[in-house]
Amino acid sequence: MLKILQARLQQYVNRELPDVQASFRKGRGTRDQIANIRWIMEKGREFQNNIYFCFIDYAKAFDCVDHNKLWKILKEMGIPDHLICLLRNLYAGQEATVRTGHGTTDWFQIGKGVRQGCILSPCLFNLYAEYIMRNAGLEETQAGIKIAGRNINNHRYADDTTLMAEREEELKSLLMKVKEESEKVGLKLNIQKTKIMASGRITSWEINGETVETVSDFILGGSKITAVRGGLSVGTVHLLC
Repeated sequence: MLKILQARLQQYVNRELPDVQASFRKGRGTRDQIANIRWIMEKGREFQNNIYFCFIDYAKAFDCVDHNKLWKILKEMGIPDHLICLLRNLYAGQEATVRTGHGTTDWFQIGKGVRQGCILSPCLFNLYAEYIMRNAGLEETQAGIKIAGRNINNHRYADDTTLMAEREEELKSLLMKVKEESEKVGLKLNIQKTKIMASGRITSWEINGETVETVSDFILGGSKITAVRGGLSVGTVHLLC
């Protein structure tokens, strides 16, 4: 039953999601994302443009998906009512109890989080995240990196989101838009784990009183992106300790 539902849902996922989202999609993976970022950096060096990256980390993203908001988002994405009804029935009646040092709590209804280990969860989260990015206006904005007539300002693999721009103020604007739209549907950025990297000068950023750390290297999809003099470089990491 779940595999049939997944196949039906995947049709709409493939239709609605842009190429920049590579997770859980046939024929795509982290290698493609790394290859794209390598190409972007090479073009940046070729045209002597600065590149600014922001690697977003969400706090327990999959656990914070609001079910009621999810059904509305699926409706807006054009998912047929009968599929949404099946999904709602799948999630209906979920309960949990919490074990504490004083015993267990009363059972309570679960209204957030996609089901752990369920083959439908990646599809549902990808649509949820796509709704955020659309409302943040990433496709319409001029902020980003201009290459071969295209404006590229983000790459995604599930909840791992990389924002990019040619100017610091553009990158910060993108980040604030994504943060705002994420919070509207219950997802919060983990500022302590969100990092910035730049091939040019960059000032210190603060969001809600927390400093966003600027780093000289970052592990993304098994590869290390390093800020070097005159640009950025990507090298494969064979072993992470």
